[in-house]
This record gives sequence, C-alpha cells and structure tokens, in this order.
Amino acid sequence: MSTADVAQLVLRERQSRDRGWYEEMADCFADDSVVEMSWFTGSGADFVRATRDMAGRGDHAVHRLSPPTVRVNGDRGLAELPLIIEWRISIDGVEADLASACRSQYRAQHGADEVWRIVRITSIYEKDTLTPALPNTRLNIDPQELAAYRSSYRCLAWDLNRRGYPVGEDHLGDDRPEEIQRQYARETAWLRESRTPAVAGTRKEQFT
Repeated sequence: MSTADVAQLVLRERQSRDRGWYEEMADCFADDSVVEMSWFTGSGADFVRATRDMAGRGDHAVHRLSPPTVRVNGDRGLAELPLIIEWRISIDGVEADLASACRSQYRAQHGADEVWRIVRITSIYEKDTLTPALPNTRLNIDPQELAAYRSSYRCLAWDLNRRGYPVGEDHLGDDRPEEIQRQYARETAWLRESRTPAVAGTRKEQFT
C-alpha cells in the first residue's frame, strides 16, 4: 500500500539522520525538495550536508517518533509525524536535557522511477522544556533571555542561537493558531491537486 510506503519513507529519513547514514538519508529526497525547520531552510540535498556538518561539530540530536498519519491521492502523499527532538547539552558546565515537541509535515511524491521520495518537510513547533540532567544541579539562566523567544520553541531557539545556528521568529508554532490553519489548508490543497491516477494496488482517497 502507498500509505505504508510513505510512512516508511518518513521514518527512514529520521532514522538515517539520527544514525548518521547520510547516503541513505539523501536518497529519501527528491531533487527539487525543500526543507523548512527551526535552524535550516533550503534544499533536501543541502539539508543532508548541513546535518553532516552539524554532527561533525558535535551537535547531535535524536528524535523520539510517534506513528505518522498518512494520506495518499494518486502520486502524492502527505504525512504528519509527531516527534520530540532531544538534545543533551551543557550550560556553563552543567548537563541539561532539552526536549522540543513538534510535528513534521512531509510531502511525498511517487516518481517516474516508481519510488516515493520527499519533496517537502515543514516543521510545526508545539512546546519545549529545558531541565538539569542530574539531580541536585541547577541551571543558571536569566529568565529574561528565554522570555524573549516565542513559547512554542523558546528553549530550542535560545540554545541553537547561542551555538551559532540562527533561528528566526517566523516559524510555524501552536502559539500562532491562524498560521497553523493556513498551513493545513495549503497541504490539503497540494494533496488534492494530484492529476495522476492512483498508484497501482491502491485506491484514490477522497477528502472533504
């Protein structure tokens, strides 16, 4: 089933990123793909390179994944993958755990080579937390520093910015619900615009 193929595609992209399997990660993306998230906006190929460079600097996160939901219409698939980004970081010598909850929306397309590949990833941020990793330790952070950031990704933005990964204020987050509604409308419209018959062995899904 195409829904299973799309689900495995998005899960494989995340696994490959976490495990450092960059050639397999790169094969998940279409040539004209776009990735938009907190610290990166650009092509899928550049995202793979930037991920490799980030890991080379010792900045490495893991992703705790929940089951994706997938809809397929002809040669187009749309998946939403809930996840938590986890970082083990140091703040003035104190170990801390940063956890950022978000959901990533994946557009996938079935190509002429009969393979599903990612054509777009868009991240929607929900909330995050920053806590000491060890009992009886304390993080010395000025609350005003964090208050300057948006609530949907304030800890993530604060940490990435201080480590040299610029994060803007215009990313999608649940603290701006009207923008989220427009994003879901865009994704639904893209899925409906498929003019290709359903992939063999699947039925064409209808949406209201």
